[in-house]
Amino acid sequence: MRKRIGTWLFRAVVGLLVVFLSLPLLIVVATAFDASGAVVFPPEQFSVRWFGALLERPTWIRSVLNSLFIAGGTTVVSMIVGVAAALGVRRFSGAGRTAVVGLTVLPLFVPGIVIGIVLLTFFSRFGLQQSYLAIIVAHSLWATPLTFSVVQASFARFDWHVAEAARDLGATPRRAFLTVVAPNVRAGLLVAALVAFVVSLQEFIMTLFLSGPDTRTVPVQAWNSLRQGLDPLVSVVSTILIVAVTVLILAASALVGLDRLATDT
Repeated sequence: MRKRIGTWLFRAVVGLLVVFLSLPLLIVVATAFDASGAVVFPPEQFSVRWFGALLERPTWIRSVLNSLFIAGGTTVVSMIVGVAAALGVRRFSGAGRTAVVGLTVLPLFVPGIVIGIVLLTFFSRFGLQQSYLAIIVAHSLWATPLTFSVVQASFARFDWHVAEAARDLGATPRRAFLTVVAPNVRAGLLVAALVAFVVSLQEFIMTLFLSGPDTRTVPVQAWNSLRQGLDPLVSVVSTILIVAVTVLILAASALVGLDRLATDT
């Protein structure tokens, strides 16, 4: 009986935590369907009019496309660098390995405002201070350490003797990785890519310094809109992004299994 009560208490606490973490998202989604446009909760009258109004605002459409493009570029860059770094760290041991890992995650401890100012100064010398390249580089500085950590954890659970056997049978390093290593750690790679994508999608501080009228992302556009008043389109776009991320997570769990996805996270 005592064990059963403890189990139910644990489940109740977990349920309360899930509700606590999900409540802000549910409020944002609910305000997107308010007909009045006053951004109130609970909505006085449900309507989808603001989703149609979004199509008439080219600045918001451009910011959504910019966010998706930059997040995609950040994912590609951070995955290439993160996977390469995780493979390279395997060659080190002891204090050397600890030092390399520490240097790899160092950008996470640098405030975003500092990175934004430094990159703004650097890219201004080449006239790229408001380019997609500058923003992707900035986002990659935060996304790469996270992808590196996830991939490294996946590599630590992989039996590298299998890859060595493939090399002994004549496979090149590239072929051995693509045909032997990657399929066995695909859950970790997928989680790392999702982390990089979401990190880029929500990053605001560095983007505020580096974006221009043509490269504004959703967080920056939302900031500009909220400075003038409560804009219901902020809730609409946020709802679309929440749904998009949820669909990506569900698709990833369907491809590799929810248990493996949670384990590699």
